[in-house]
Amino acid sequence: MRAVVLNCSLKSSPESSNTQLLADVVIKALAEKDCATTVHRLADLDIPPGVVTDVGEGDGWPAVHEDLLSAEILIVASPTWVGRPSSLAQRALERMDAMISETGDDGNPVAFNRVAGVVVTGNEDGAHHVISEISGALVDIGYTIPGQAWTYWNRGPGPGSDYSDTDEGHEWSHSTGEAMAHNLYSVAEALRRNPIQPTG
Repeated sequence: MRAVVLNCSLKSSPESSNTQLLADVVIKALAEKDCATTVHRLADLDIPPGVVTDVGEGDGWPAVHEDLLSAEILIVASPTWVGRPSSLAQRALERMDAMISETGDDGNPVAFNRVAGVVVTGNEDGAHHVISEISGALVDIGYTIPGQAWTYWNRGPGPGSDYSDTDEGHEWSHSTGEAMAHNLYSVAEALRRNPIQPTG
């Protein structure tokens, strides 16, 4: 079993990413199930706008796309900015739009029989909105979203500490992240045993 995490933090490496720290909880839980995970930090890549898989020379997205097609599990990890997913999360979803018209060897759209979940961080509220926006887009693309396939952390209303600055709320976010990993893995296993068949 393989998983891919798209870290949609606006911070480039080597700056610490709160979003990555919470995603690491899910990655660790997946590793305990012998699921290997590849992380793409999108701020480190040159990903031009577009709704195709490859826009040409220098495009960093085709390598990400290749990893998406080799993994059964996708996790989109985004901070919350002005109550919405980050611009890089939106960019990733726009580039993934091309997958709707791509078909696999079985005749299904390539995202079929793959599962996806969402990790969200932010020092202000809006996490449920971000989860809903990203999950809805992933369903359109063809991914299966299991129940409770998300975790988040936020400081609550108003500005405050970042995830890495406090232990407040971590226990809940971590236990929810571990449950998320379990649900993603379980549904991915079920789809591997009994895949969605082509309609035509």
